[in-house]
Amino acid sequence: MSELHKFLFEGLPVRGMIVRLAEGWTEVLRRRAANSTQGAYSGPVQAMLGEMLAAGVLMQSNIKFNGSLILQIFGDGPVKLAVAEIQTDLSFRGTATLRGAVAAGASLKDMVNQHGQARCAITLDPKSRVPGQQPYQGVVPLNDADNRSLPNLAAVLEHYMRQSEQLETTLVLAADEKVAAGLLIQRLPLQGAANLGQAGRDEETAEILNEHYRRIATLASSLKREELLTLDIETILRRLFWEEKLQRFEAFAQASAPRFACTCSRERVARMIQSLGADEAADILAEQGSIKVDCEFCGAQYGFDAVDAAQIFKTPGEQPPSSTQVQ
Repeated sequence: MSELHKFLFEGLPVRGMIVRLAEGWTEVLRRRAANSTQGAYSGPVQAMLGEMLAAGVLMQSNIKFNGSLILQIFGDGPVKLAVAEIQTDLSFRGTATLRGAVAAGASLKDMVNQHGQARCAITLDPKSRVPGQQPYQGVVPLNDADNRSLPNLAAVLEHYMRQSEQLETTLVLAADEKVAAGLLIQRLPLQGAANLGQAGRDEETAEILNEHYRRIATLASSLKREELLTLDIETILRRLFWEEKLQRFEAFAQASAPRFACTCSRERVARMIQSLGADEAADILAEQGSIKVDCEFCGAQYGFDAVDAAQIFKTPGEQPPSSTQVQ
């Protein structure tokens, strides 16, 4: 079951979140594997995309943004582009575009940063834009301050949060063919509504508060990939933070849980075919026998035969037989 949990460390300017994507993540993989043109993702690409989706859900739920959060990696290796898109209601979809084969066991550098030119972008696209409003986008390289390639996606996003948001963040991410999961620990600012009252406690120095964050971050970083993928959330939190006082919030589960959703549909594809015009649709049918359209994002394939096309272009009052063929 997919679920998201949020918590605070009582009396400390530190918050945490942990997410587990199950059925929604396997649907992403199922659609891609069912695509007769592209086929399934290789293991390394699968792991990277799953980590991106888990991280994207954590970040979207963190900022409470009314719009879509789009996490993108523009690669200079065999993975040209990887995208994770998360909506306000935590529905998500993801895709990766390849320009070459990805070897088994390939690292993040092997896949997207072979020549040090890869970039990570996070875009916030408001649901309702005012005139002239543009989406906000932050972009960082996949290299550290010494221009060395960062080892994994968690390190890239930690770097992004420090550079773009000035927030100390610790991330643990993992994904396999069944689960995509992530743990986020973040140092809250001392000023503002989210400071848990720390700004008024003059006896507490910034260094003491930083030490609290470092201790909690160290505990979080001890979480192993296998544990994140196989243990339930309650067990993970108990093992990591059994000495800490956590303030837990109601979990995002069942109806409110993160879930897969793509904007493609058979009806939208039919409208696209209609926009081509009856003559062009007829030419495609004559040449290929059917009209086949792939969703470039999720990989779903839609097929329309001559009967389907007749239904699309029928004039009012006509009732040709219909087909529900979907490929």
